[in-house]
Amino acid sequence: MKKTWGGWNLYEIAWLGLFSGIAIVLTVIMKDTLFGFTVFLTGVLCVVLAAKGNLMTYVFGMYNTFGYAYLAYVNGLFGEVMLNLLFFVPMNAIGFIMWKKHRHGGKLAMRQMDRRGLFLVAAVCALGSLSLGFGLSFIPSQNSPYIDALTTLLSIVATVLMVRRFKEQWLVYIVLNIFTVLLWVIRTLDGSPDGVLMIIMWSAYLVNAVYDYYTWNRGAKEVLL
Repeated sequence: MKKTWGGWNLYEIAWLGLFSGIAIVLTVIMKDTLFGFTVFLTGVLCVVLAAKGNLMTYVFGMYNTFGYAYLAYVNGLFGEVMLNLLFFVPMNAIGFIMWKKHRHGGKLAMRQMDRRGLFLVAAVCALGSLSLGFGLSFIPSQNSPYIDALTTLLSIVATVLMVRRFKEQWLVYIVLNIFTVLLWVIRTLDGSPDGVLMIIMWSAYLVNAVYDYYTWNRGAKEVLL
């Protein structure tokens, strides 16, 4: 437990406290679901711990994965549902094993991609999103198929990079979080009861992703040295 909660800096504590407080207030004022709040809380814990290279990120991530899949299902975002259940669940387990294997002196060994790798990532995201979006558009109750497809592909790519310990995962997450906020804004305008809380959650992810890139960039340079 000390390894999980110890060593937090002021920014991490303030960030977690601020967004958790906002979530509590919104849950009470808007009479949102307690379940939605737990999905939010485990999500923010997951990303903070990921920035620190902490294995517990995958434990909180597993609960968040199942919870978010349910919220996506009731909101007609079936790309998000499939992503979470068919991909994130096994990747949480794989990520835990991979991170545990590549630790040196109690710290996760972080890596950096070359230009060829970055180009390949961009190509996969673009072509994959267009293909999946076209497929999702044939589902009658599907909402925002191409945005849903984009967030799905970006999530897959970012998770693979995360499991393989590349710092560039956070650049993908920044783009992913921007479009996911847009996705939930659309759902909120359509009357989703959990939409506002999800907007706050993904906005929190966006802010944290910028900080996480800075942290992992420094960590990758330390490994190279």
